Amino acid sequence: MLCDFHLHTSFSGDSETPPDRQIERAIALGMERICVTDHHDYDVVSELDFTLDFPAYLAAMAQLRERYRDRIRVEIGVELGLQRHIAEYLDELTRTCGFDYVIGSRHFIDGLDPYYPAFYEGRTPQEALRRFFEVSLETVQALDCYDSFGHLDYIVRYCSARGAGYRATDYMDYIDPLLRTLIGKGKALECNTGGFRYRLGHPNPCEDILLRYRELGGELLTVGSDAHTPDYVGCEFARAAELLRECGYRYYTVYHERKPEMLPL
Repeated sequence: MLCDFHLHTSFSGDSETPPDRQIERAIALGMERICVTDHHDYDVVSELDFTLDFPAYLAAMAQLRERYRDRIRVEIGVELGLQRHIAEYLDELTRTCGFDYVIGSRHFIDGLDPYYPAFYEGRTPQEALRRFFEVSLETVQALDCYDSFGHLDYIVRYCSARGAGYRATDYMDYIDPLLRTLIGKGKALECNTGGFRYRLGHPNPCEDILLRYRELGGELLTVGSDAHTPDYVGCEFARAAELLRECGYRYYTVYHERKPEMLPL
């Protein structure tokens, strides 16, 4: 089975799953390697606390890596909430914490998370989507602290009846330069199978974006379930692998010490 490089545990504000349960589930599924990537969204206003206790987290992950070393390779990662105004903070954090892998995600736009209805007040669904992609483009152009850009069309999970009426091709004036920027900077694009869990019928990002990234020459592609509970570890990975092969991919990417390694799909 593909290696899951987007997993959350009780160190994240939105999960109650102990890390060892996620690891045990990955072992049961036959994975040879995983990366735990708990949330850290700094300087945001949210109902949940998405700041990560780094000393406790890194110590616990190091212990788990050692405990499971003969059964599975545990990489230590993080999912950073990207914001341009904290660029220096994020740069320093990723320089000093010794992560194996960093997902960069855009969760907050204009101080609001598209998960909540407040983001859509005063906006049509199309205006909300355009604003999300506009800020995402500006973010990847400005920041370099991450390895892979997470769930590029994350907003579709929550916008307009879970993406009804959404066509990525309507927003390519933002998405196309965003993909070109990732390729130019040597950043990966994430295929996040959480979209299947949200009954979108496709991963995040959708097939049109995954295909366009490949057409533009993109090769660095990570795969993650975005699981917050053990039952979603490796969610729809066989389906995702088939879809990616149909889009022209033959390999996907894993990271160790921030260096990419290509594995066959």
